Amino acid sequence: MMETGGSSSVATKKATLTPKAIIYQKFGSEARYYIEEVQEPAEYGCPGLAIPHKGPSLYRCSLQLPGISVVSGTFKKKKDAEQSAAEMAIEKLGIQNSTNSLTQQEASDELVARVKYLFSNEFLPSLQPLSGHLRAALQREGDLNGLVPVSVMAICDSKLSNLCKFINPKVESNPFLVIPLIMRAAARLSGILATSEGQLWIRRQNPYPREIMESSISQPSGSPQSTLIEAVCIPCSSEKAVETVTLDVSSTGYYLDAISKKLGLTDAANVLVSRTVGKTSSETRLYFAAHQSCMLDLSSDPLTAKEAIHLEGPLNESLSKKGPLNERASYFSGHDIYGDAILASIGYTWKSKDLSYEDVSVQSYYRMLISKIPCGLYKLSREAVLMAELPLAFTTRTNWRGSYPRDILCTFCRQHRLSEPVFSTETTPIKAPSESPACGKKLRVTDSTEEEIEHEKGCARDTVARESAESAVTYQCGVKLFSKCQDLIVECFPKDSFKKQNDSIQNTSLKVLSWLNAYFRDLDMTPEKLNSTANSLEIRFCEKNFSKEFALCRSIHNVYQSETQGAKFLDENHISMPNTLPGQGVFSLNIDGPDSGVCPSNGCLLVISYSVSLVTESGYKKVLESSDEFEFEIGAGAVIPHLEAVVIQMSIGQSACFKMDMAPKEFVLAAAAVSARNLSLLSSKSCCLKYSLTLLRVTEPLEERMEQALFSPPLSKQRVEYAVKHIRESCATTLVDFGCGSGSLLDSLLNYPTTLEKIVGIDISQKSLSRAAKILHSKLSRNTDGNAPIACVKSTILYDGSVTDFDSRLCGFDIGTCLEVIEHMEEDQAFLFGDVALSSFRPKILIVSTPNYEYNVILQKANLSSQEEDPDEKTHIQSCKFRNHDHKFEWTREQFNCWATDLAAKYNYSVEFSGVGGSADIEPGFASQIAVFRRTSPPDEDEHLKDTDSAHHYKVIWEWNRPSTYSS
Repeated sequence: MMETGGSSSVATKKATLTPKAIIYQKFGSEARYYIEEVQEPAEYGCPGLAIPHKGPSLYRCSLQLPGISVVSGTFKKKKDAEQSAAEMAIEKLGIQNSTNSLTQQEASDELVARVKYLFSNEFLPSLQPLSGHLRAALQREGDLNGLVPVSVMAICDSKLSNLCKFINPKVESNPFLVIPLIMRAAARLSGILATSEGQLWIRRQNPYPREIMESSISQPSGSPQSTLIEAVCIPCSSEKAVETVTLDVSSTGYYLDAISKKLGLTDAANVLVSRTVGKTSSETRLYFAAHQSCMLDLSSDPLTAKEAIHLEGPLNESLSKKGPLNERASYFSGHDIYGDAILASIGYTWKSKDLSYEDVSVQSYYRMLISKIPCGLYKLSREAVLMAELPLAFTTRTNWRGSYPRDILCTFCRQHRLSEPVFSTETTPIKAPSESPACGKKLRVTDSTEEEIEHEKGCARDTVARESAESAVTYQCGVKLFSKCQDLIVECFPKDSFKKQNDSIQNTSLKVLSWLNAYFRDLDMTPEKLNSTANSLEIRFCEKNFSKEFALCRSIHNVYQSETQGAKFLDENHISMPNTLPGQGVFSLNIDGPDSGVCPSNGCLLVISYSVSLVTESGYKKVLESSDEFEFEIGAGAVIPHLEAVVIQMSIGQSACFKMDMAPKEFVLAAAAVSARNLSLLSSKSCCLKYSLTLLRVTEPLEERMEQALFSPPLSKQRVEYAVKHIRESCATTLVDFGCGSGSLLDSLLNYPTTLEKIVGIDISQKSLSRAAKILHSKLSRNTDGNAPIACVKSTILYDGSVTDFDSRLCGFDIGTCLEVIEHMEEDQAFLFGDVALSSFRPKILIVSTPNYEYNVILQKANLSSQEEDPDEKTHIQSCKFRNHDHKFEWTREQFNCWATDLAAKYNYSVEFSGVGGSADIEPGFASQIAVFRRTSPPDEDEHLKDTDSAHHYKVIWEWNRPSTYSS
C-alpha cells in the first residue's frame, strides 16, 4: 500500500484536439487520407549477409486537402502516419489550435459561436450525429416540432464537449455539467434560438429554408413504418431484475420520444443521455430521467468563467436529493444515475442519415457487466465465457490465445473510466557473472552435490577479467494506473527482466490484471489480505484512491454472487456420482474411447471441441455455450481448473463428459440467452452444468519451455555456460559450432574475454543463420576497441551447410561444439556426423550434448516403472514422449555412452562424460548428457588436405573481419 500526499483536488488536464481532429474541423469530409504500405530495409544491417532479409511493414500516409497535399514519413501504425500527415498539413497551412490558447471568456464566446453554427443552414444537411437529431426533431409533431434535447448536443459534438471541458474541467468527471453551459450559450442567442425556463431543450426560431429541408429530410412514401428495437430496463432497485423492453420507433418519429415513454416521461427533452457504454465504437448508452431540480433558471445573466467552474455544486446537490441511486446504471456509466434507466444501442452516426440501431438483450447486459472484470474481458475475447480463464502467466506470444494482457489492461481502464495505463521500460546491460558460467547452477528440486560444492569454491578465479564483459540488454517494465483526475491508484514495477521488451510489458500487465482479478473474485477481501496479495505481485496501491474508483464494484458484483449462492455447492445426493475428482468440484465423470497413447502434458497446445449445458435432475437440458475447435495451453491456467483436471487424463480421440457446480450467475447469463424458466432454475439447487468435450489435437511443447519449468537457470543456458567454460579453459584460438542455430553459443562467447581469434558457425536453416548474423554483427560492430572482451576475435563466418558434409576449410580447428543437434537427425545421420567430425574435421576438442531420454520421466511427470519393458531391449522404451516434436530419437545414458565410446576408440580420441541439470550420482542422471572428446594423436594432414580445393561444400552466408586498425 502506498501513501499519497498533497491536495486531493487535482486539476484535470485540459482537453486537446488531435491533428486529425483539427483538420476535420477545418475541412470536414474534404480531407482524404490514403495509406500506403512500404517495405523498409532490415532494422539491423549485416554487411556481407548473403540472405535477403525483409524488413518490417511500415505505413506512409498521403493527405489530400483542397489546394495542397502532404505525405508523412513511415510509421509502424497506420494511425500514427495519419496523425503525422495531419500535423504536417497544419504546419504548412499555419493553422493554430485555438482551443489551447483561448482564455475562458474566449472559450465561452467560442461555445456560443459553435451552438449558433449547429443550428445553421449549412449544418443540417451534413452527415454528423447531431444533425441526425436535428432532422428527427423537425419531424416531431405539434409543440414538440423542432425541439432538440440539450443532453444529446454535447455527446454528439466533440468540439462542443471540448469547449465545455475547457470552461469547466470538471465536466470530464460529470458530463452533465455541459447542460447549463450550453443552455447559457443558447440564451445569448435569443434572436436566433428559443429556450424555455425550466426546460432542457433548444429550438431554432426561424424555420429552415424549404430547399434545405427538402435536401435534408427525405419524405417517406406511403404510411410511416414502425421499427421494434430491443433494449434493457435497469430498475433503480437492485432487488428487481433487469428485463427486456421493446422500443417502438416510427420512421417519421424521434427515437428519444419512444425512450421517454418507457421512462414514463412526456417530453424527450427530460431524458438525459450518458456517454457510450462498452465498446467506444458502439452507440450503446444509458437513458434516464432528469429531475425537476435540474431545470435551471436561465433568465439570469450569462455565467462568467469563474462562476462556471463552481456550477457543479448546485447541480450535484440537487441530484443527490432526488430518489435512490441506481447503482447498476451508475456502475456502467461512471457517474451517478438516479431512477430507472434504459440501456439501448441506438443513435445517428457519421456514415448515414438513417437511424443506426442494434438490439440489446439481457445477455448483452451481462456481457457488458463481466467486461468490467479482467477475467471477463479475457473470456469474451475468447468467446468462451464458461470455459476460459485469465491465464496465470504469459508464456510466449506463440502460445497465447485471446487478447494480450496489455490490451486487456487498457480496456479495463477504459471500462472503469480511468486514464490509459502509463508504461515505462528500463534496459539493463547484462554484465558477465562474477562466477564461472556453470557455478551454482543446479536443478531446483535437488541438493548440491560434493562436486558442485567444490566447483563453487573456485568460482572467483576469473572475476576481475569478467567485470568489463557485457551482452545485450534485458528489459524491465513498470506500469501505473491513474484516475481521470490523475490521482495515482496502482503501480507495479516487478524485478523480473526479459530479453524482449514486449514480454516485459505483457508480464507486468498480467501481474496487475491478476491482482485486480483476485479483488473481483473476493470483494469482501480484508485490506490486510488485499495488501498481502499486492506485495506478492510487487504491486503498490493507494487504498483511498482505489476504494473511490471501485466503490460500486462490491455492491454490484456481490449482488450476483449472492443470487447464485444457493446453487454454488450442490448436494451430492442430487446427482449420481460414480466418478469424481476429489477437490476439483467435478462429478459424474465419464471418459469414452480407446486410449491412443497421445496424451497432453504441461506446455502442450490442445484443441478440443466442447459444449456446456444447463441440466436438471428431471432431464432438462439447455446448451449454453459450444465450440467446434477451442485451443489452449495446458498448465497455463487458461481454462477453468475443472476442465484441465479432466483433459490431462484423456488421449487424442477420446471424449469426456462431467458435471460441476453452477458458475456465477453473471457468467451463465453472459454465455447464452436464458428464458424466464431457466432464470428461475439458476436460483435453485436442482441444476448444474454439464461439460462435454472431445480431445482433437495435441501439439507438443517446445523443449526449452518444458525445461524452463524445472530448471533455474534454464537448461539451454546451462548447456551454453558449460561449453563457454570449457572453451575458455582450452585456450583455443579457433572454434566451429556445428548446428549453431540462431547463434546462442556464439553470442554468449562474445560476452567473455577468450583467446579465440576465429569463430565459425554452421547450420542448414538460413532463417536461423540470418538471425545469428544480425546478433553477432551488432555486438562485434559495437566492440572494436582493444579493451572489449572480444578484442582477440579477428574473424567470424557463418556457413550454410549440413554438418554431415565435409568442408576442408573447417579442418583441424582447436575446438568444436555440437549442442542439442544430433537428436534432430535420423539416427544413421547422427552416426555419420560422428564419423565425419572425428575422422575428417578432426578438432582437438569436440563437445557434444544431447537429451537424456531417461530424464523425461521428471520433465513430463510420467512413470517409467509403470510400463512393461524388456531389460534387453531398452532402445525400444517409449513410455515417455520425446521433448520436441522435431526430435528423431533420444538416447538413454547407455546408448549415448556406447556411441561416444565407440567413436573415440575408432578415431584416436579420449572421451569424458558429464552433463547439466541434475546430477550424475542421482537417478536418472543429467537432463542433458555431454561427451567431451579430446584428440590423442595429431591428424594425418595428407589424408584430408590433398584435395582441399574440391572439398568446399558450404556456402558463406555472412562474414565479419576486424578492421585492420584494431588488429593486434
